[in-house]
Amino acid sequence: MTSQSQSGPETWVVDLDGVVWLANEPIHGAAEAIRQLRESGRRVAFFTNNSFALRNDMLKKFAAHGIECASEDLMSSSQAAAGLMKAGERAMVLGGPGIVEALEAAGVEVVPTELDPAVPRPDAVVVGLDLTLSMPRLTAATRAIAAGARLIGTNDDATYPTPDGALPGGGSMLAAVQYATRAQAVVAGKPYPPAAELIREKLGPVAVMVGDRPETDGALAVRLGARYALVRSGVTPPGVAVDDPKPDLDAADLAALVAGVLDGAREVRK
Repeated sequence: MTSQSQSGPETWVVDLDGVVWLANEPIHGAAEAIRQLRESGRRVAFFTNNSFALRNDMLKKFAAHGIECASEDLMSSSQAAAGLMKAGERAMVLGGPGIVEALEAAGVEVVPTELDPAVPRPDAVVVGLDLTLSMPRLTAATRAIAAGARLIGTNDDATYPTPDGALPGGGSMLAAVQYATRAQAVVAGKPYPPAAELIREKLGPVAVMVGDRPETDGALAVRLGARYALVRSGVTPPGVAVDDPKPDLDAADLAALVAGVLDGAREVRK
């Protein structure tokens, strides 16, 4: 795989959950690895499929972990999903505050997930990780889609990695809505076109996509024409064969990946 030609610094896009941290716990060496990449002249930006968190909370988390991150270098599936709607449209959100924030920033009106006949039908139902998922909220979303609202998923990740093991991800909640309605969602996050378009718009060509989940990070690397660097600190454990797509670089974690690249290794081994 060859990366797209680009002028200026080589650009890396790095996933967050399972690469930089697990929930609130930093992954050892990740902050230093990011600093070393930047000192080598590379640009480092971030794209997360986590649609739950507010942007300012994520930026505070970077700071708490000793990582510099400008707001323009942080992209999320919430932003990509908001880009699928027009200003003035109405959305019902089955998800976290990060989705609401991104939609409102795009001029979209967010309506409550309550069955109120006085509230006009939303133009779309946007689904992501929802920590308050309940039968009434799921019912409201299902009925809005049955009445004609389109279905947007921030991502279709089956799980969300934490230090204590995987939790059901936004894709699990999206699957419930799709099954109940038989509607086909447009998915915004990695590895789908809206995410790739957002990255290209913000960053231009990308040289390396780093992530722990081949079906999202690896597939996005293919879509971007970038090299895929797999790290095994998240959902893909050491020793598991990965062939679809086959990673260009394969390392135990971000620190090992960067050490190998900066040492000039063609392939990083665990």
